[in-house]
Amino acid sequence: MRESEPRAERTQVSVAEARDIILGTVRQLVAETVSTGAAQGRVLCEEVRSERWIPPLDNSGMDGFALRAEDTREVPAELRVVEDLPAGRRSERKLAPGEAARIMTGAAIPEGADAVVMQENTEYSGNRVVVRASVEFGENVRRAGSDVRQGTLIASPGAVLTPAHIGMLAAIGRTTVQVTTRPRVAILATGDELVEPDRLTDDGRIASSNSYALQAALRGVGAEPVYLGIVPDEPAALSEQFRRALACDVVISTGGVSVGDRDWIKLVLGQLGGSMQLWRVRMRPGAPLVFAMLQDRPVFGLPGNPVSTLVTFEQFVRPALLRMMRYERVFRPVESALLAEDYNKPPGRTHFVRVMLQEREGQRYAFPTGNQSSAILLSMVRADGLAIVPEETTHVEAGTEVQVQLLARDDLRTEPGF
Repeated sequence: MRESEPRAERTQVSVAEARDIILGTVRQLVAETVSTGAAQGRVLCEEVRSERWIPPLDNSGMDGFALRAEDTREVPAELRVVEDLPAGRRSERKLAPGEAARIMTGAAIPEGADAVVMQENTEYSGNRVVVRASVEFGENVRRAGSDVRQGTLIASPGAVLTPAHIGMLAAIGRTTVQVTTRPRVAILATGDELVEPDRLTDDGRIASSNSYALQAALRGVGAEPVYLGIVPDEPAALSEQFRRALACDVVISTGGVSVGDRDWIKLVLGQLGGSMQLWRVRMRPGAPLVFAMLQDRPVFGLPGNPVSTLVTFEQFVRPALLRMMRYERVFRPVESALLAEDYNKPPGRTHFVRVMLQEREGQRYAFPTGNQSSAILLSMVRADGLAIVPEETTHVEAGTEVQVQLLARDDLRTEPGF
């Protein structure tokens, strides 16, 4: 959706509604040409077909002797060795009946030969070889084009390039490939209470840990973080930094999105001409979330508490960035586990409970990681996943099956799973 087609701001939406709004708004990034060796994990933006045969010639599947299978019908058979063919060298002569060529794995089969006998089945001395086992026509020969032929489809647009893709691209002579651009993501940390980690003192201010957590999370998803530093809780300073951030593809701010006297993010985005898409989501942690479009850039105003920052990144920012990079699978896997403890909550919000997973007597259990306050970052450090407690659920008894979003797994899904 372009800013010329504004969506009315929606407040207090469900997690699913917020996810749909965001994923329905962001747009795919353009393609760029990169070195094949640097393309692992990127999304392909072109169809790739081979322009050559691999292997280009019939070649030996093992070390031994290239010969005519007919010469080994009766064994032992003594043959004259007329040349030595290491891998990478092509014979310039034709083998005659009664002749053999010593050959290494991968070397081209000489003209006149139609099989290879393993060296373990021979006795070799001087220019003579005694073959102790018969071979069939074509035995131990890898045929030209047995891997790919000219015109073979290697990969289609949308493929996520794996090491096998990279190897095949190199094998067919491709040194560059078109892939989706990596998004440059600006990070603004807001708050007068914040300092850089190396500036911590005993004056009550705290480290800007969200900035570092987000940089790591962005690198993990394949984006390029651009850290713009700590911004004071002043509208003019925020406005200036948001303008700087527009040099990037996406903007993330942390803090300043609630209803306090110094929570200026919504106001500043409005003054800059931003189109507010949503504010506040019925979830915990992470309710005070802003999503806007500013000069065609998605802007995520994440809450300032560290757990809220990471949980909202996982639910909304990460899938949006993957969608922008043209991934078809953008959601973490969700699997079931038995909640190890009772859990109580008021109705009206989806809760994301940080849990550790353990296998006991053939069952997987989810153990809450302790204090579930959005300020307790250690609860995320210890978490294997997020147990999802639906909006209207008020009590989950120990032993009840719950859905858990797995944080350490990258085998992504096309659907969110909850």
